[in-house]
Amino acid sequence: MRLTDKPATGKPNLEVYSETLMELAGRDSDILVVTSDSRGSGKLIPFAEKFPGQIVEVGIAEQNLVGISAGLASCGKKVFATSPSCFLTARALEQIKNDVAYSDFPVNLVGISSGVSYGALGSTHHSLHDIAALRAINNIVIVVPADNYETRMAVKAAAASDKPFFLRFGKRPLPHLYGEEGHFEIGRANVITQGNDIAVVACGEAVAPAAGAAQLLYNEGVNVRVISMHTIKPLDRETLIRAASECRGMITVEEHSVYGGLGEACAGVLMEEGISVPFRRVGIPDEYTVTGSQQEIFNHYGISPGGLAGMIRSMLEVTASGGRG
Repeated sequence: MRLTDKPATGKPNLEVYSETLMELAGRDSDILVVTSDSRGSGKLIPFAEKFPGQIVEVGIAEQNLVGISAGLASCGKKVFATSPSCFLTARALEQIKNDVAYSDFPVNLVGISSGVSYGALGSTHHSLHDIAALRAINNIVIVVPADNYETRMAVKAAAASDKPFFLRFGKRPLPHLYGEEGHFEIGRANVITQGNDIAVVACGEAVAPAAGAAQLLYNEGVNVRVISMHTIKPLDRETLIRAASECRGMITVEEHSVYGGLGEACAGVLMEEGISVPFRRVGIPDEYTVTGSQQEIFNHYGISPGGLAGMIRSMLEVTASGGRG
């Protein structure tokens, strides 16, 4: 992306998820979708109409969703178990741990309407724990795509893999962050904008406001390196270490609790490598979340181009004075 360009807005990632599944299912009858009353919110109605024999509805029963999906995967089916992320990863955590990860069945767990996508429905429907919970479980790949391109490539990668996957999608239309020659590889982060002043490491729907902040600051002569860390597990240690070594500070941004998510994963790597750099985590703090739309909640916690630009300016001022960020 050229910093002076305003990226065009694409579709919600959920629509791209459904379209990619239809493309795959047309060539492979082993592709199955299992939902817990989520075909509407998951944008899967066109899939169900075109491939009625390749979708299973279990009702509002997330534990059954995961258990049935593991059973189908054990028979060679390529299963995409789709449910709101808040319910999928909380109600069915035991089944994810034992039936999928421990049993090593290649189930693709798809958490939809993640983070604060449900907005005013509040904490019961917000999914701010899912990455933290699944990071602690062995043998599961965690991918949080930032735009339509990453979503399409992540779904194809998950379908081709023989490992358990967790894919996390929000609801809103997202700007395109890549050109036609984008590169996507599981476990390999992508640098969206180049720069050595501050590195901003983000995932999912938090990448777009990070790119927006970089665009704002570019006009002030500040070059921000925005990294889309789409794969949270396994984390791309090489890209992270290089950024921490080459930039004056680092900020992580995520639509998740600051506990156990992307920020702590990055901090852990830097501590293990003995790299000391001004560092700040931006996400949802340990408090009762404010109520509002996703954008209003983002704005409240500084996950916006203006909010992040202000944090970057502050970190640069501190590092210029010789202090710590």
